[in-house]
Order: sequence, then C-alpha cells, then structure tokens
Amino acid sequence: MVEIIFQNKNDSLRFYNHFLKCSNNQLDEHHILLNEDHHIIKISDKITADQTEIVQNVFYEFITNMKRDDWFRSILTNQFYYHDLEEQQQILEILHSILEGKREDLSVFLKDLNEEEAVKTAINHIFQEDVSFSFDSFIKFRLRSYLQQLERYVELAIDEYKLEQEYQMFVHMLRDFLSNREPKMDVLYLLFDEEITFYNQHLTEIKKGELTRMIDRKLLVNHPVYVDSTTIAPLLSLAPKTIFLYTKEAEAPLVRTIKNIFEERVIVKPIAAFDEMKNWTNDHLYS
Repeated sequence: MVEIIFQNKNDSLRFYNHFLKCSNNQLDEHHILLNEDHHIIKISDKITADQTEIVQNVFYEFITNMKRDDWFRSILTNQFYYHDLEEQQQILEILHSILEGKREDLSVFLKDLNEEEAVKTAINHIFQEDVSFSFDSFIKFRLRSYLQQLERYVELAIDEYKLEQEYQMFVHMLRDFLSNREPKMDVLYLLFDEEITFYNQHLTEIKKGELTRMIDRKLLVNHPVYVDSTTIAPLLSLAPKTIFLYTKEAEAPLVRTIKNIFEERVIVKPIAAFDEMKNWTNDHLYS
C-alpha cells in the first residue's frame, strides 16, 4: 500500500478529487481512501501494474497541472514580491505559453530544462515499493532541482512581462501623440517587401529624403529611444487617415506595432494585392 501524507488538508482533497477525475474509470473509491482528519491518501496494494502506472501518471499531472501554479505564485510573491493577483495572472499566462512551446524565442533559453523527466524520475523512484511518504518532504527533497527550474521559468517570464509592459506604454504614448495630430494625408500605401517603401495616394513613391523632411522633430527629441525614424516616425508625422499596408507577414513585429498604434486606420493586405493594384492603375493610366 502507498500512503501519501499531506500537511495541507486542501492539497489532500485536491489530489483525491483529481485522482478520481483523471483515472479514466480504471480506479475508483475502492482503490483509494482519503483520511480527511489526518490528510492522508491511501492507495490499495491490490492494484495491478497497469493501475500503478495510472496512479503515477495522475500524481505527475497533479504536480504539473495543479501544484505547479501554486509554486509559481509562491515564487512570484515571496521571491519577486509580485503581490497583485492580476499581475501574477498575466505572468502565469506568459509562463504557460513558454511551457506549451508557444514562444520559441523564449523556450531556447530553457532548452536544458526537462520538466517531464525531472518529475517522472522522482515519482518512479518513490513508487518502487510499498511506502508511506510525506508529500511536502517529497517536494522539498526529491524535486528540489525541479523547483529551481521553476524559478528560472519565473525569472524569464518576469523579464518578458516587463518588456510587454514597456511596449504597452510605448504604444499608448504614441497613440496619444497621434490623437493630437492633424492628418497630412488621406491615404498612404505602405509596402513591406525586401525593404519598406511609402507611396502616396497616387501610388507615387515617397523617397527617403522626402520622408525624413516630413518627420516632426519633436517626436524624435521627446521619444528618441522608442521611435523608429525610418517607419514609425514618418507614419506618426504624416498621421494618414487610412494606411494600406501590404506584407507577406501580417504578424511580423513591426506590422503588429503599426496596427497597435494606428488601430482602425490600418488595412493589412497580402503583398500580391499591391502588384495587382499597381498594374491595374498603370493600365488605366496609359490606356
């Protein structure tokens, strides 16, 4: 019989309910017993090898799906002093996206961390024989290196959170600047190809020197660190009512930034549509 002793009553209840929910109807109350008064979970010694594997998998899921967020919040609160629940939630969302492999640019910094192997190895070791063990001691000693890994995840997520906060401040600041600008053009065409090219409403290219002369110098003086002088600064200075942006990558960082600043003024189209429009214009202009 395996006996798991919890210090926290809530943890024992959560594990018990998680066990019954996730064992795929192959294990039930006959295989597991909850002693609420002493926060003890007892797992029958009459289960088969296959059922033992199910128990181990459920235990793994409890740690990685439920307790992991508890530890993340504890690290955020006690080591990095993030007490605000909304801030914690935003950082947790970043953590989940990293762990799920949705942020390849960040995952590369953690390529030496193998969460599954670290936890499953510790679980397999403890379940090799009939044992009685403390869940909290198991975490403290068997998963010490794993908890250290979680700290590295949190550090990375906090750095990303701070960058995202700075980015949001940057976008908000430039929206404010834009809201006080009188439009200098009704329509602007922006082509993202091998380089970025500006066109006026007649589809005539606006040369770089001309764009530079159009830039509002106050923009670069007041926000020199944030503003890209080749793209964002000219766009903000011209403040067009409508921007037709042609690109192969609608989710490229600079495209997203332009969309975030100019919002409903931006219409994103595939780059092939620009060539079609230019050909159509030339045909009608010279026909």
